[in-house]
Amino acid sequence: MTVRTQIFQVSTLYGAATVAAALDAGLFGPGRDSHRILLVSNNAEVPETALRLEEMRGYGSLAARFDAVVDWNEAISPHHPSGWGPRAEETVLWQRAFRLAWGIGPDTPVELAVESIQVNPARALAAIFSESALHVYADGLMSYGPTRNKLPVLISCRVQRVLHLDLVPGLTPLLLTEAGVGSELVPDDAFRAVLAEIARAADGDRLLAGAGEQAPTAVLLGQYLAALGILTPQEEEDLHVRMLRGAVRAGHTSVLFKPHPTAPARYSRVLEDAAAEAGVRLTVLDGPLLAETLYERCRPALVVGCFSTAMFTAAVYYGIPVARVGTRLVLDRITPYENSNRVPLTIVDHLVPDLDQQGPGPVPALPATAPATLAPLVGAVGYCMQSGLHPQLRPAAEDWLRTHLDATTQHYFKRRRLQKLLLPGAGPRGAAVRLRRTVRRTRSSLGL
Repeated sequence: MTVRTQIFQVSTLYGAATVAAALDAGLFGPGRDSHRILLVSNNAEVPETALRLEEMRGYGSLAARFDAVVDWNEAISPHHPSGWGPRAEETVLWQRAFRLAWGIGPDTPVELAVESIQVNPARALAAIFSESALHVYADGLMSYGPTRNKLPVLISCRVQRVLHLDLVPGLTPLLLTEAGVGSELVPDDAFRAVLAEIARAADGDRLLAGAGEQAPTAVLLGQYLAALGILTPQEEEDLHVRMLRGAVRAGHTSVLFKPHPTAPARYSRVLEDAAAEAGVRLTVLDGPLLAETLYERCRPALVVGCFSTAMFTAAVYYGIPVARVGTRLVLDRITPYENSNRVPLTIVDHLVPDLDQQGPGPVPALPATAPATLAPLVGAVGYCMQSGLHPQLRPAAEDWLRTHLDATTQHYFKRRRLQKLLLPGAGPRGAAVRLRRTVRRTRSSLGL
């Protein structure tokens, strides 16, 4: 029997944990029938200066599930993983080269499991292994939104499924549904077991031990919004300070801040000043650890963020109450409207309590399943983002906008986008254009 080769492309430890959980749950078949390659990609803007995946606590135990590990950056050097893709006439040559370099026989069938199929390096791999079946795995909230760009038919027809975590129970991913691709859940117990395994791998970590001694009851999650140009550095600093002050109002006196690896060091100093002013203990943990390892070890009573996936991991897999800060500001700033972060922001804004609006006392936990109001909202936003990919969503989007668009929901939509799509809520100009089009269609149907 010919043993197939399965190539799993990952760029983050969270993504690698998702793949490991899928393997443990048998979603890729028995290991004895496959030769499994972990293809590691560092997609940072300057990979040479960024934290490498293999430096993260827990990486070793995850990598042990595979028969071989390949560094994609080295394989395509000096090109950048996010910017390089093969020319159409070169794909056969690249496949031969990679099969030879990675010990894959010339006739061995290959399957690919990739993240973010719309962009490189997943697009490059799909083009090179042009006859291979594709499995897309989603390691965050963006899978609930529409596909960023329309995929070539030669790629979309090969996608077998979208594997995803049940981060928002009751909500179905929109990703790749325009191509008829169905979704499949990675079991909760398998993923939770992998997170526990990663946490055990952090035994002996000096920084983690020191943080645990401070007994933090609230964890603040930093992101990299300034690095993306969404907020200014000062605005992001202010966001973190608002997180801290909100946690203090909720009754927390020992707070841990987990900055994003690319966040400037000054964020922690600004927070230290705010913590001293508030009279609370602040611990800054800037180490090669998943936020989920902090949940496992420190058992906090509150997790605060803007729209980080780690907020929903805390709520769903650890039962920790979560709170948001700054989603309205970021919703207003992100461009274009099709930005893939819009649906994660919408979900967090709709479901997660606003810490700025919370009074003293504990923050309530998220509901066990998504409320009935969420799916129609996400569908309406998804249609506005990618109306060409999802024309079937228009009637529901129109109904939602007619009945729900008001001062409390208008921040999810842009007036110009509604005008462009001739949707309810576009204002007088949009209504006039819709009327003129209706008149033209009527006249045309009557032969006038």
